[in-house]
Amino acid sequence: MNGELFPRERTVIAPGAVHVPDWLGAGRQVELLAACRAWARPPAGLRTVRTPGGGVMTARQVCLGLHWYPYGYARTAVDGDGAPVKPMPPWLAELGREAVTAAYGDPPDSGPGAAYDIALINFYAGDSRMGMHRDAEERSTAPVVSLSLGDTCVFRFGNTASRGRPYHDVELRSGDLFVFGGASRLAYHGVPKVLPGTGPRELGLTGRLNITLRVGGLG
Repeated sequence: MNGELFPRERTVIAPGAVHVPDWLGAGRQVELLAACRAWARPPAGLRTVRTPGGGVMTARQVCLGLHWYPYGYARTAVDGDGAPVKPMPPWLAELGREAVTAAYGDPPDSGPGAAYDIALINFYAGDSRMGMHRDAEERSTAPVVSLSLGDTCVFRFGNTASRGRPYHDVELRSGDLFVFGGASRLAYHGVPKVLPGTGPRELGLTGRLNITLRVGGLG
């Protein structure tokens, strides 16, 4: 936030897990929000995700490139309207590569031709949560890129062994970048709390959007 007594700085949360505050400028946030609103429209638009055990995720989701469902990928919205998933825009894939460079300096070697080909966009209302989980459906070990828009959230970044402690609680604000790869690629993580009304007013978003970019390596 501009004008803070102590500006937020890039922080290594765990080996391979890096928080870069305010990475997206105001203009780029507006552009990304407009794109998310377009992607959320049918077909294969924003949907409610139901788990195999009958639970319902409180954050709603839309996918690009490949459609994620618990716990796999498909080329159509198999647990939605069945429509083909929207393509991953090249500019968004490039944003993923820029994000990794911003977090690590030099992008780690994620294999020849590796490119960000999947986006999961989660919309959180004020009372939405996300339980501790791992992003383990991808074959690629390339880092996961997470971008935040709108309301601030508490992002809980854990360990690779269990959903419990030790973990770090990180405040993610609009425009923040979080990247996790390497030793932290399969760490458990979640969102225990959203702080309603904390997003920038000029963005015009009620709630929080999280844009997660991944390399599927699924062929």
